[in-house]
Amino acid sequence: MSGRPGRQYHIACGPGEVGGYVLLPGDPGRCERIAAHLDGAARVAANREYTTWTGTLEGVAVSITSTGIGGPSAAIAVEELCTIGAHTLVRVGSCGAMQPSLRLGDVIVVQAAVRDEGTSAQYVPLAWPAVAHIDTVDALRAAAAAAGVRHQVGTVQSKDSFYGEMEPGRMPVAADLEARWQAWIRSGVLASEMECAAVFAVAAVRGVRAGAALAVVNAAPTVDAMPDPARLPLDNLIPVAVDAIRRMIRATAPPRPG
Repeated sequence: MSGRPGRQYHIACGPGEVGGYVLLPGDPGRCERIAAHLDGAARVAANREYTTWTGTLEGVAVSITSTGIGGPSAAIAVEELCTIGAHTLVRVGSCGAMQPSLRLGDVIVVQAAVRDEGTSAQYVPLAWPAVAHIDTVDALRAAAAAAGVRHQVGTVQSKDSFYGEMEPGRMPVAADLEARWQAWIRSGVLASEMECAAVFAVAAVRGVRAGAALAVVNAAPTVDAMPDPARLPLDNLIPVAVDAIRRMIRATAPPRPG
């Protein structure tokens, strides 16, 4: 716990400040942009890489909490959010395409994640499959289709090293990295990112729902340069993720009188 009574140590939020539904961008700078799609959203906490905003959709509390980069920090966010009442989490992130059929700005609805990282191994056996909850997959897919957004549903690779992907040739284990990369591509993996496997593993252990929608910000088959962070193609992604939350709220809401 943090030095403030009742608040979680890292995300600095307490009971009643976070909704049951939470959107999880990596970058704290994206929280306010996403919060603009909620009703009456306000920032409730900011500590380290974790910034949280809370508003409502359909009269139900919904939050946005940034996770920072990678599995360890994402796992901390999920753990602490669950402790104070989160039950449905949707990662809203970016990825690099691994298949040539994907274009910049396309949305990937994540069905499963390759556990090419270390955090999930601290939670579940290596044979355990990192899969998204079916409710999140259905809601995200329906939201993307309704918006007419180009999207694919499938598997992504979750990794720990950003530069191991961007500059594998200078690493002492270059041959292994490049062989594994080609194996994922040949296995039909759609894209590479850094958090999904950890989010799915922690959510499963905590008994909550988790899913992910990712915007393609680098096109396959090669990465020539890092994308401009100020010009990432997120315009399709954010409304799809928010609408998916709205759809899940409606699916579980009690009938309205009259």
